[in-house]
Amino acid sequence: MVFMCRDCSHLDEGHADTCPHCGSGRLILHPRLPDLTVAHIDCDAFYAAIEKRDNPELRDKPVLVGGGKRGVVSTCCYIARLDGVRSAMPMFKALKACPNAIVIKPDFRKYSQASREIRAKLEDLTPLVQMVSIDEGYLDLSGTARLHGKSPAALLATLARDIERDVGITISIGLSGNRFLSKMASEMDKPRGFAVIDPQEAPAILAPMPINAIHGVGPAFASKLARDGLRLIGDVQKNDRKSMMVRYGESGLHLWDRAHGLDRRRVSPDRERKSVSAERTFNEDISDAETLEDRLWSVCEETASRAKQHGVAGYVVTLKLKTKSFKSLTRSVTLNDPTQLARTLFNTARPLLTRETQSRTAYRLIGIGISDLHPAGADHIDLIDPGVAKRAAAERAVDKARGKFGDAAVQTGRAMRLERARKK
Repeated sequence: MVFMCRDCSHLDEGHADTCPHCGSGRLILHPRLPDLTVAHIDCDAFYAAIEKRDNPELRDKPVLVGGGKRGVVSTCCYIARLDGVRSAMPMFKALKACPNAIVIKPDFRKYSQASREIRAKLEDLTPLVQMVSIDEGYLDLSGTARLHGKSPAALLATLARDIERDVGITISIGLSGNRFLSKMASEMDKPRGFAVIDPQEAPAILAPMPINAIHGVGPAFASKLARDGLRLIGDVQKNDRKSMMVRYGESGLHLWDRAHGLDRRRVSPDRERKSVSAERTFNEDISDAETLEDRLWSVCEETASRAKQHGVAGYVVTLKLKTKSFKSLTRSVTLNDPTQLARTLFNTARPLLTRETQSRTAYRLIGIGISDLHPAGADHIDLIDPGVAKRAAAERAVDKARGKFGDAAVQTGRAMRLERARKK
C-alpha cells in the first residue's frame, strides 16, 4: 500500500494512521497513488466561498449567490445545502427551504480574478490545463514528476494548500487515469476532498451509482433508460457494447464506455469556447421599452467584460428574451467584424429589442451573447463611422478605471438610472 499526507505531501509505502513526517491524520491510501496522472480540480461552492472569504462574518451562515426572488441560485454554500438548497434552484424555493439564508448579488469581476489566480497555479505545474468553467478544470500531469521532483499526487496536495493560503478558498481533487474518472473522483469527497480512482477498479466503484451520475444523461434520457430497466450504472455494465449501440445509438456507446470507466478524451488546453453571454431575470415583469433598454445595456456590459477576460470577440450577436409565460425567443445578427465591446453589442441588439417591444409584451428575462468567436485583435476602424475607434478607446479606459477603483468609479447614465431604480 502507498500513502500520502495531504498536509505535507509526504509519500511513503506501508500502512499508517498518521503521517510520520508531520503527524497529520489526513492521509490518502491507494496502491497506484504514484502512477495516476489525470486530475480534476473543482472549487468548493466557488462564488459563496469567495463571498465568505471577503466577509468573515458570513463564515458560519447560509449564503446564496444569485439573482433576486425571481432569479435562480448560482451557488450556495454547504451550510445552505444542508437545508436542501441546490445550484440552479429558483430563488423563491431556496428561500423557502432556507429562510435564514443571506442572498448576495454575484460579483463576476472578483470571481474571474480568483479564477485567473487559480489557473496560473495550475499552469505552473503543467501546460496541459483545460479549464471547463470558471471554477473547474483538468490537468494532465504526465512527465511532471521528473520536472518538479514530486509525484502528481504530491503536487496536487501542495496545490490545494497553496490555493487555500493564497486565494483563500478550498478545492476538491479527483485523480485517475482519464477525465471522466477524475471528475467522478472529485465529486466523491467534497468539500476539501482528495479522492482516487484506479481505472481497473472503476467498474466496481461505478456500479451502484445512479445512471444519471454519468454526464450527459438528463432527466428525459434517464426516464427512458429506467423504463428499459437501466437505473444504475451497474445495469449498463450487464449489457454488451453492441446491444447498447443498437438500442440507443451513439448515446448507447457513450453510456457503455463511461459505465466501464473508459474515456479517450485528452486534456486539451486549446479547447474552443463557443460563446460568451450574460442574462438577467427581473424581479417584476417589464414591458416598458426604455426600462428594457437600460437592462439591455447592463447585460451588454457584463458580456463585454467576460469576452475581454477571455480574450475573444464574436461575429454573431444574439438577443434573448423570455416572456412572463416563460416563452423564450432569440434574435441574432452577424457583424462584418467581430466585437467584444459593450457599445457595439448594445447598438446591434437595440433595434432587435425595439421590434419586440412594440407589442408591449411583458418580459421576465433579457440576455445578450456573442458567438462565432475569434481571438480578439485590434479594434476595427469603420470608414463610415470613424468615431468607433475613439469610443472603443474610451470604453477600454473605463474598463481600466473600474479594474483599479471598482465598478462604481465610472458609470453611464443608464447604469445610474438602474441603480436608482434598484434602490427604490
